[in-house]
Amino acid sequence: MLVLPADLTRNQASACLQMLVQGLKALTDASVVVDASALVRFDSSALAVLLELRRESLAQGRKLRIRALPSRLGDLATLYGIAELLPTE
Repeated sequence: MLVLPADLTRNQASACLQMLVQGLKALTDASVVVDASALVRFDSSALAVLLELRRESLAQGRKLRIRALPSRLGDLATLYGIAELLPTE
């Protein structure tokens, strides 16, 4: 399982994505779960990170699911029309 940090804004996005991609490479499961329960402070950069992580997962033949996506971030994904790209569990 991969875990998002408490803060994921534009300032942290690049470093967070690098960390998540490295973690993705270490996993062997066909399905990858990203735990977003710690996420408290975020902006649209969090969606960009999740979309890029999804792209990386699909490139490796894996499915990505998000656990405990904050409702505000889910609302933002819906507003941008990308909610279906970020399946939750």
